Amino acid sequence: MKNFLIVGASSGIGLALAQSLQKQGHQIFTIARNHQVELENIGIKQILMDISKPLNNLSEHLPEILNGVAYCPGTINLKPFHRLSEEEIMNDFQVNTMGAVRVLQATFPALKKSQGASVLLFSTVASNLGMGFHASIALAKSGVEGLAKSLAAEWAINKIRVNVIAPSLTDTPLASKLLNTDEKKEASNKRHPLGRIGNVEDIVPMASLLLSEKSDWITGQIIGIDGGMGSLKP
Repeated sequence: MKNFLIVGASSGIGLALAQSLQKQGHQIFTIARNHQVELENIGIKQILMDISKPLNNLSEHLPEILNGVAYCPGTINLKPFHRLSEEEIMNDFQVNTMGAVRVLQATFPALKKSQGASVLLFSTVASNLGMGFHASIALAKSGVEGLAKSLAAEWAINKIRVNVIAPSLTDTPLASKLLNTDEKKEASNKRHPLGRIGNVEDIVPMASLLLSEKSDWITGQIIGIDGGMGSLKP
C-alpha cells in the first residue's frame, strides 16, 4: 500500500483518479475547502484547507512518507484578452499555479523520504497550441509546465519524478458550462481529429500509470491526451 495526496478530488479527473488509486489498495488523502460526503463514504481521508493560503501545518495531516502527489485543480475562464480583468487573471494563476507551488513545497519532505515518489500536474493543450480566448488559462498552465520541468531536474537527485498531463476539453463538471447544449458539444467534438472531446476515463489510466513505479524512468514530460488536437490537422 502506498500513500497518495490528490488535490482537487471533489469531482472530475481528480475524483476518478482518487477512486482508481484507492481500488488498487492505496491510502488516499485529499485537500479541499469543503467536506465531501462522497469521499468519506469510500474511506478517503480528507484534509480541509484552502490552497490559496499558506499550508503551514499540512504535514501534520499527512503520513511521514508520501509516494505521490497529483495536483488536479483547474479553471475555465474564456474571454477576449481585452475583457480579462487583472483579478480574473490572478485568480487563474492562484488556482492553477500558486496552489501547486504551495502543495509541493509543503509535501517535499515527505516525497523525498519515499526515494521513488511521483508528482503529477495538469496543464492544457492551450499552453502550446495558440487558441483564441485562452490567454488567462494558457498563461497559468504554462507556468505549471515550467514548474514541472524545473522540479523534474532539481528533484531527480531525490528520485522524485515530475510529469504533466495536458488534456484538451474533457467532459467534467468544470467544463459543463462550455458543453451546455448538444450543439456546443457537437461543435467541440468536431474540433478534435478523433471526432470527440475527452472524458475522465481517457485521462485516469495515464495519470495512474505516471504515479506508479511502472513509469519510474519517465520524468520531465508534458504528455498530451487531447484527441490529437495538439499535434494533428486532419
